[in-house]
Order: sequence, then C-alpha cells, then structure tokens
Amino acid sequence: MKYRKILLIFLPILFLIVSCFPPKRFAPPRAPEISIIPAPAQVKKEEGKFLLTPATPVAADTTDSIVNQVVHYFTEYVQQATGIHLNIRAVLPGTAAKAIVFKKIKDKDLGEEGYHLKSSPGGIEIEANTAAGLFYAVQTIFQLLPPEIYFQTDPTHVSWSIPAVSITDRPRYAWRGFMLDVSRHFFTKEFIKKQIDYLAYHKMNHLHLHLTDDQGWRIEIKKYPKLTQISSWRRQEDGTIYGGYYTQEDIRELVAYAKSRFVTIVPEIEMPGHCQAALAAYPQLSCTGGPFHVATEWGVHKDVYCAGNDSTFIFLENILTEIMQLFPSPVIHIGGDEVPKDRWHQCPKCQARIKAEGLKDEAELQSYFIQRIEKFLNAHGRRLLGWDEILEGGLAPNAMVMSWRGTQGGITAAQQNHDVVMTPTSYCYFDYY
Repeated sequence: MKYRKILLIFLPILFLIVSCFPPKRFAPPRAPEISIIPAPAQVKKEEGKFLLTPATPVAADTTDSIVNQVVHYFTEYVQQATGIHLNIRAVLPGTAAKAIVFKKIKDKDLGEEGYHLKSSPGGIEIEANTAAGLFYAVQTIFQLLPPEIYFQTDPTHVSWSIPAVSITDRPRYAWRGFMLDVSRHFFTKEFIKKQIDYLAYHKMNHLHLHLTDDQGWRIEIKKYPKLTQISSWRRQEDGTIYGGYYTQEDIRELVAYAKSRFVTIVPEIEMPGHCQAALAAYPQLSCTGGPFHVATEWGVHKDVYCAGNDSTFIFLENILTEIMQLFPSPVIHIGGDEVPKDRWHQCPKCQARIKAEGLKDEAELQSYFIQRIEKFLNAHGRRLLGWDEILEGGLAPNAMVMSWRGTQGGITAAQQNHDVVMTPTSYCYFDYY
C-alpha cells in the first residue's frame, strides 16, 4: 500500500478525526435526515424505508471466511441490540425480496475500503471489493437505524427502519487513527476493547497504543521481567502504588479483537528518551548509571538511553523482537520525541560514539540512534514510525513521521518523499481544551 506524499490525519491522545471527507468530485450530502459520521462521499435520498423484522433474511457468500465473519458480526450485533434474530443463508439465484444482501465485487473506484449501499422498501444491497468495505457499510447501516441500536435498552417499542437511500463511499485518508496513552494512565483490556468498538463505529482503522514512557511500562517482555516487576508500577505522592501491564496473552487477545473490526494496533515503544520507567529496572543502560524511579511527575526528563552503549541497542532490539511477534502492524512506533541531549553531551561513551561515527553533534547522534533502530526493523519487514523530532539530524531513509508540534514537520517530511500522519496538538489533542 502506497501513501507517498499524502498528508494523512491521525488523532493522538484522546480522540476524534476529520477523516473520510468527501473527495472533490462528490458533493456532500444535503438531506438533514441522513446523518452519518464521517460523511459519505455520495448520498442520494430515495422514497420510502426498509423495515427490519425477524423475517428479514441475510444473504452472503458464506464460503468466504472473512465475509462470513462480517455477516455474523452484523447479525449478532442486531440480535443483541434489537432482539431480532436474522437468518443467514448463501447467496443463490432468486434470492427472496426484502433481504439484506452482501456482495463482493470488483470496482476499482471503491479501493480497499469503499462500498456501495442501496436500501429500498424491497431490501438492502451492499457491495464492496473487500470484507473491510462490507464492514464499513454495516457501520453505515447502524447509523441509519434508530439511535437505540447503540443503547442497552428495551427495543420492543422501536420501529427498526432504515430510510431508502443510495450511498457510495470510500475514505479520503488511508490512515484514520486514534492514540491512547496507556503509559501515564493505565486502562484495562476491557476498556480498550470498547475504544476499538468506538473506532469501528466511525470507520477508523488504527489504534496507536502508547505503551511505554517515564511514568510506566505497560507490556510484558519475557526476556526482561523487571520491566513488569519494577517499571510498570509507580509510587504516588500519597504512598499508593499505581500501575499495571498487559500480558502477552492480553495483547494477542486485543490484536485479534481489533483485527475482527478492521483496526490495526500500532505499538509505541519510546526511545531514546521518555524511558525513565525502563531505566528504573535497568539503570546500566543510562549514561549515569542511576539510580532511577518510575516517574510520578509529568514533563521531559534528562535521563535517556545511552547511545554510546551497545548494550542499549541489544536491549531494544530484543524488546522489538518480542513486540513484532505480538503485533502484525507493518509499522512500529519508536517515539523519538523530546530527547534532551544533556547526558549525551557529558557521557564519554556517547562522545566516543560521535567521534567514531563521524557525527557532527548530539543531534546527529539522535539520528544515528533512530537509523540504527530503523535498519533493524526494516530487516524484519517493518517500517519505523516516529514523532517529528526524528527529523533532527537527518531523517531515517524509510521512516514515517507523525507531526505533532504543528504541521511544518509533516510538510517537511512529505516534501522529502516520506509518508506522514498529521497529529498537530492544536487540532487533535483532547487534553488541549
């Protein structure tokens, strides 16, 4: 999949996104009674409505396992929300009227995630090139139904009708995402599943999990047990212990759950800064040797991974190996933001690294660090993704950039032929009132 030089929209910290805006060739929908978020590319209101009843059959190619998964997701959700049990059957010639029909087609204009949806009093027909397109059409059907479809309430007095409408939709942006910072504030596995559902409802396709930072390490790494024994817990000012982590089995469960909703989980493992929690367990990987504690205060901390110590890279590569075994995401986020150079400037090992590699200064040392990690990820078939600070000292050749300090970093990276996800704090951060 190629997104070269396209400014994609991503939403870090807590969420909402202005993705899937209509392409220029389509006019936005005008009918006020049709309210779908994000707005479809093309909407045409028709006459009448389709009534969902226990007699409504669902027809699909049940031999396609992924299509079958989408159809069962639809029918199970409908039964849970409405009490209506819909019978699934294979698509056959002469399919009965007033059915909901799922079809895979070949239409290059729809791409990988687009769909056609047509509802009328006589039935609903959904067409898409892929199961993902069918899944997003299902989300549109939910939004066309009465809002009680999302409530856990008595459905017996609701008329489950869908307005007659013709919709053609495809996303404008390939990356439509949301970031959840589980490092500073730990969220349960069940909470994350709810967030994945909310993303799916809005046709968003990436969940960026910020798993490590100064204030906590949230993922089990088998090779380094101290990361969960020590780095996952912090002592608050009142003496209480706060924290938690996800076991590798938890992560596998979340990845599978997200996949069933066509959401890719992108893990973030911070380096070379924002690592005080990790250094609390493995202080020998710092420039000073510590000791350190898992941070309770927010902000930027001066202690970072020692870039002159080869043990640092062995440690991080071992961690990333386990991360790649858990997350099939084609990109791995390594942070790269807010890296103070104070310790590197004073560290004999880091200064020796600068000299040995022919680097100009500590900014180029950061670029060396990032590029070394990128080579490791590329060798394992993954791409490196980092915040816009990874531009400093020279951008790694194949890296993707998230532009959070405004938009200029993203523009610069795109001009250098790098893929970019736009995440400016001024528009995308929920903690910026």
